[in-house]
Amino acid sequence: MNFVEKLLDACCTNKSLLCIGLDPDPELMPRVGIFQFNKAIIDATWDLVCAYKPNLAFYEALGMEGLEALKETAAYSPRQVPVIGDAKRGDIGNSARAYARALFDAFGFDAATVNPYLGYDSIEPFMEYREKGVFLLCRTSNVGAVDFQSLPLLESARPLFEQVAQRAKEWNRYGNLGLVVGATYPQELRRVRQICPEMPFLIPGIGAQGGDLANAVRYGVDARGEKAIISSSRQIIYASRGEDFAQAAREAALSLRDEINRLRGG
Repeated sequence: MNFVEKLLDACCTNKSLLCIGLDPDPELMPRVGIFQFNKAIIDATWDLVCAYKPNLAFYEALGMEGLEALKETAAYSPRQVPVIGDAKRGDIGNSARAYARALFDAFGFDAATVNPYLGYDSIEPFMEYREKGVFLLCRTSNVGAVDFQSLPLLESARPLFEQVAQRAKEWNRYGNLGLVVGATYPQELRRVRQICPEMPFLIPGIGAQGGDLANAVRYGVDARGEKAIISSSRQIIYASRGEDFAQAAREAALSLRDEINRLRGG
């Protein structure tokens, strides 16, 4: 089963487009270990999500302890729920191959986020893992995204993020490319979906970043109401900082999943 098949299967089984970002921050967490925190969140929510998305920055910041917790988390996640390694890697071909081996072989992620700034040869080593998903940063959710992603290209006057989407569509020969498009820019999300009508989208920016959920669903899903992975992290995993954090996370995840389904008419 390749990544897209696994994603669609999880979406169907759990009736969900919700992805939970597993981003442990010791300053916000209750007094438990990183893996124990993630394990409790997974145990409480695995039947409500289409994917999990650990952001590697939170684990790398904790050194070897964090990386070990990351590996344990990836291994613990239920096999039927894909795990997206949010690494945002991007480098020349030889280094990209090493990054791909790290993410897909060493950690065993089902998909990863990749920065396309260095061009096709920096992406190809990830794409060659044909059963894995590769999400290219296209229109990110942060405020500073406009600094480069909105700049018009001289040859077409189209903004850079549209060209990234167009190139991704052309490069997608194995059918395993997707795009990261933030919920904080709904009109851009709509435009990217027009360019890439069948590609899976990873959509961050809901919750703490203020993205509009209704527009994320309306413009993010494909013609079948699928292939939108709507990600939320802090809103769910820090719904409570007390001993009831896992139950609070489940309640927040259930509420958000059901609201997404209401908006998609499901």
